[in-house]
Amino acid sequence: MVQRVLIIAGPTASGKSALAIAVAREFSGVIINADSMQVYKQMNILTARPPAEDLAKAEHRLYGILNVDDPCSVGRWLDLAIIEIQTAWVDGKLPIIVGGTGMYLKALLKGLAPVPKVPSKTRKKATSLHKKLGGEVFRQELAVIDPKSAIRIPAGDTQRLIRAYEVVDATGQSLSDWQKNHPSKPPLDALHGVITLLPERDILYDGVNKRFDWMMKNGAMTEVRALDDLCLDPALPAMKAVGVPELRAVISGEKDLKTAKDDAKRATRQFAKRQMTWLRNQLETDLTLSAQYSERLEADIFSFVGQFMLTKGS
Repeated sequence: MVQRVLIIAGPTASGKSALAIAVAREFSGVIINADSMQVYKQMNILTARPPAEDLAKAEHRLYGILNVDDPCSVGRWLDLAIIEIQTAWVDGKLPIIVGGTGMYLKALLKGLAPVPKVPSKTRKKATSLHKKLGGEVFRQELAVIDPKSAIRIPAGDTQRLIRAYEVVDATGQSLSDWQKNHPSKPPLDALHGVITLLPERDILYDGVNKRFDWMMKNGAMTEVRALDDLCLDPALPAMKAVGVPELRAVISGEKDLKTAKDDAKRATRQFAKRQMTWLRNQLETDLTLSAQYSERLEADIFSFVGQFMLTKGS
């Protein structure tokens, strides 16, 4: 029997979650999260996680499963997603992967290159060096031993910078070399159908702005204060989620609320733009919709999914 996985991708505020629910209800599907921030429990509003009424409309998995101080790597997410996909198959349901985190989608479709386990002392060394030097100077140090990663990874991406440093320090090979010399393979033997939402930029940006206003009215600031009270390491992925640094600046007195909201909206628009670029250039898609999801698109979408469910494997 040919197993299938449906992927619904798109930038933030493109309507992926609503589309996934419609497809899940029509085709007996299970929705599996592929958003790197929606895995965290304490960030319901800040990550625009589907509300309770939407979660009740269809089965949802991997939403709000980890505490914010428990980082979720690509490899960890992939292991969790594979379990949920296989469970859906056993139950006779269609797994629907929903999200805009490119590394997660790439890992599911292409797999991850194997990298040897890094000794804990090497990881501690890299982490301590980053803490001592800061992101920009640490990246300069990384450039000496792995120039490709230093160019590719932003100074603010602490997790990936440390990972690149520790791998080359422990193995003598860069991450790029490992990926080149140890090619990955898809983790699942399945047919993949990919739907991508790519709205026009002006429409998407308007959606981003309106959604952030909604978030502010529905408790985003309360969630940020709760995060701040936990005194977490600012290098944690959750603490760098779009909107969190900007709103924390209000608590510290560095910004007034209006400035913080404007900055957060700008950062979210820039994030959405990066997502759009990645999706256009890196993701092979079967159905691209140049619009935000709405019910008027359902006929074409359901037709595609229906045909996908009948496709014979090679």
